[in-house]
Amino acid sequence: MLEQQLIDDIRTAHRLLHIAMEDPSRGGEDPADPATVQAMQIALHIPKQEPPKRAHLLTAAAQAVVAVCMDPRAGRDGAWRDALAGWYGHRIRKIARRARGASWDHVQALPGCSATNGTAQARAFIPSAVGEVPHDIAKLQIKGTELPHEGEQVPTAEEILTAPTPSVIIDDSLGMSVGKAAAQAGHASMLLAAAMEEDWALSWAQAGFPLVVHELPQDVFAEVVADKTTVVVQDAGFTEVAPGSVTAAAVRGH
Repeated sequence: MLEQQLIDDIRTAHRLLHIAMEDPSRGGEDPADPATVQAMQIALHIPKQEPPKRAHLLTAAAQAVVAVCMDPRAGRDGAWRDALAGWYGHRIRKIARRARGASWDHVQALPGCSATNGTAQARAFIPSAVGEVPHDIAKLQIKGTELPHEGEQVPTAEEILTAPTPSVIIDDSLGMSVGKAAAQAGHASMLLAAAMEEDWALSWAQAGFPLVVHELPQDVFAEVVADKTTVVVQDAGFTEVAPGSVTAAAVRGH
């Protein structure tokens, strides 16, 4: 059981996230002012010899992102909270990068949260202006790495909507790269936390943010998205997809 101060800090972190995501005035940025172009960086551990399963990596990325947002340090005054508040006030950009070997080891000391799922590891970092990304992160490759789909059995919409564990779903028909899909999965997990009541979000955090990611055919994806309880991600269209595309969504579980 977490001590009371940590619980209070997580609750405060959730309120910060919830209020920010509900604010209709957020989302502005001025390309002429680089400080307003903020992004969360995500390192995806993809060793050359034994790469992780795609679904595992997307799940780890989703867990790492929401962990940063719900970290107790986000509920206290300081650099962690300031970084998130600055990011929340602008467009919610995420940039996923490949890391392996020494480059993966080097970024572990930078402020952020790591998650492990099955064969995969990912680490999300506190956001910053895109021109102020720490050197060890900035040198990680953004494009050029892909992981195959494993041919997993596709669940039905009903199975996803009634599953006991929260689910993040990705529209597979969009053909997103693993990096883009990881960023969308992370966006869905943080929006799920923001949309849920405080006690639910606290319990989810205390459990380590259990969730599962599914990449779904468009018809199944659309059926889940149509449910009124589903939390939906609409992409700004900076990369790979058209602006306004519904790329991902999240379901709280039962």
